[in-house]
Amino acid sequence: MKLLNHTLSYLSVILLFVIGLWAGIFYINMIDEIHDSIDDGLDNSKQLIIRKALVDSQTLTKQFFHERNYKVKEITAQQAKGYTDTYIDSTLFMENEQDYEPVRILKTVFMAGNGRYYQLDIVSSMVEEDDLIEDLFYALLWLYGIILATVLVVNNLLLRKIWKPFYQLLDKLGKFRLGSNDSFQPPATRVLEFNRLNDSLEALIAHTKETYAGQKQFIENAAHELQTPLAVSISKLELLAENEAATEEQLTEIGAVMETLQRMKRLNKNLLLLAKIESGQFPEEESVSINNVVKDVIPMLEDMAAHKGVEMAIVEEAELVVNMNPSLAEVLVTNLIKNAIVHNTAGGVVDVVTNASGFSVKNTATGHALDAGHIFERFYKNGSSKNTTGLGLAIVKSIATHYGYTVSYSYANAHVFIVQMK
Repeated sequence: MKLLNHTLSYLSVILLFVIGLWAGIFYINMIDEIHDSIDDGLDNSKQLIIRKALVDSQTLTKQFFHERNYKVKEITAQQAKGYTDTYIDSTLFMENEQDYEPVRILKTVFMAGNGRYYQLDIVSSMVEEDDLIEDLFYALLWLYGIILATVLVVNNLLLRKIWKPFYQLLDKLGKFRLGSNDSFQPPATRVLEFNRLNDSLEALIAHTKETYAGQKQFIENAAHELQTPLAVSISKLELLAENEAATEEQLTEIGAVMETLQRMKRLNKNLLLLAKIESGQFPEEESVSINNVVKDVIPMLEDMAAHKGVEMAIVEEAELVVNMNPSLAEVLVTNLIKNAIVHNTAGGVVDVVTNASGFSVKNTATGHALDAGHIFERFYKNGSSKNTTGLGLAIVKSIATHYGYTVSYSYANAHVFIVQMK
């Protein structure tokens, strides 16, 4: 949900609560005012009726409401003693409506000119509360809708303009890449908080660039300083192995040392590759056909597969084209297929399947499933093979994470690695 819509959702809930609370208070006060107004009218009618009863005895004979808006009933002096005016809400059958309608009744006592006591009941029509509540509900509903529509317009016009520098900043951050020659220039704004955010981001990016440059320089120096001595050592051992005076035992030792140095060379190369991937030193991206990458990699690994008697098959269900660095695409595919060959059985099979959203590599195997929680960790080995560095799947995971892909492992009488790229 966007920030503006998120704000609007909170505001709409708060408005609904405030208007609902206000409606309840308004309704109570309005009913109270209506009662006060009606009671004042009833009190005035009481004075007029009592005054009339003192001079006109016919007034004392009105015993039913249908004749007038009052009725009179004679009571004893004992009943009249301590009697106070009482206002009550009730209903009364109205001839014109042919229904019971709400009324307000004043009950009082007075002494007539003949010295007798009478109870006087005066009735006055009231507003029907259910109709009042319904009218109030629809009025408030319209009010809520108008306020919400006004807030929506203001939110999309005024606030969108105010937050424009923030969204421009987000776009620039989304397009910014470490290692590129593009400079980061935040949008100009007169808002103090946005300027503080721009200054903080510029300082952070400058520090990140400096750290990145130092790390890149270290990686380049490490590659040079480590690869060169290893290459020289291997070259000298090869010359030593060609010496005719060397005994068979010496040649065996030389071979073991060369194998160790070759493994160190591969290990160094893979560690440098991991460091480059994680520091974002592969910024170049282009459209890459994974189908073509698979077709290019398979021939390069045929000798390794033939040595182990493994057959490789390609199944193309659909064309898979992604935007990524071509070199990393080749490393991703190569490492998975190479892993499937190395950890296969003699005479086994490797199936590479590509579809519109990703590709999978499946290889036959004996035994049980691998530990899915650790196989993508650095230097993790399921067996005791000395010919692997334990970094192949870690590199696969690093490349997938770099591009937002997912790589997963499953086992169903075969090891299956699936890379979901779309």
